[in-house]
Amino acid sequence: MTFLATVLTLYPEMFPGPLGISLAGRAREEGKWALDTVQIRDFAADKHRTVDDTPAGGGAGMVLRADVLAAAIDHARARQPDCPVLAMTPRGKPLSQARVRELAAGPGVIVLCGRFEGFDERIFAGRDVEEVSVGDIVLSGGEVPALMLLDACIRLLPGVMGAASSGTEESFEQGLLEYPHFTRPALWEGRTVPEVLRSGDHAKIAAWRKSQSEIDTRLRRPDLWERHSGARVQSASGARHEDEDPGQ
Repeated sequence: MTFLATVLTLYPEMFPGPLGISLAGRAREEGKWALDTVQIRDFAADKHRTVDDTPAGGGAGMVLRADVLAAAIDHARARQPDCPVLAMTPRGKPLSQARVRELAAGPGVIVLCGRFEGFDERIFAGRDVEEVSVGDIVLSGGEVPALMLLDACIRLLPGVMGAASSGTEESFEQGLLEYPHFTRPALWEGRTVPEVLRSGDHAKIAAWRKSQSEIDTRLRRPDLWERHSGARVQSASGARHEDEDPGQ
């Protein structure tokens, strides 16, 4: 099954962009995923192909019209009825690796890219559109976040990465940041590769890597660490309850 990515945008020329090279580009050439760009402006009803209007209540900027967006979404959904529609917006739910894995396991995704001041709010409920954010930042449009989302999905498709286990120890996969990496030379500017990584003792290496993941997560991402440590406590508590004799 080919993963189909449909991007609704005012700037289709921005795609595939970086998705046309390296792993993603090779995977596309091999038919592991396909890309379809849809020009939102094609669904405007007037001769000027107007896609936006002034914000209700006043204010700076312009807002993408719900009727135009709905027509574009309906067009994409007719081709991909089983695919979710994601709108890239800083007002959305933060994108997670878990959500990326869910999307990559499906038949594809429809990505809606905003511009100007954003979307008419009615489009989200009117067309069941999922709002997604790639970070607490504001960009000129949704195209760059869309590229990020698609890259994250494409690399998880079967056969894209060299080894099936390539992504299992990366940041966020186990609720932690990934452990630090080192390579040759063993000594560089007075800094050495940790001795345990040169020991050949795989058990000690695994323990060191786990410890470093936990330390880095706790120091750099206390929000992740809190969720991870809370989940461990809950899991351990649940395990104890399962092991208890119900008659006691």
